[in-house]
Amino acid sequence: MSLPTRGDLRAGVTVLIIRKQDQGTGKLTRGSVRDILTKSPTHPHGIKVRLDSGEVGRVQAIVPAGDARVS
Repeated sequence: MSLPTRGDLRAGVTVLIIRKQDQGTGKLTRGSVRDILTKSPTHPHGIKVRLDSGEVGRVQAIVPAGDARVS
């Protein structure tokens, strides 16, 4: 599975991120994008974003609209 690019993201999109402190465990955090922090179109570890909750991490996946399975 390839990581989303900067062009795939915009404010309001629901994503799964991995926070720096969770890299060892692989725990994903779900949230809505507030800001896109990475300036380049791609990044090998995922585009860095800030969620509405204020959490910062790298996007691992975009959650399809209406998908309630992943929390």
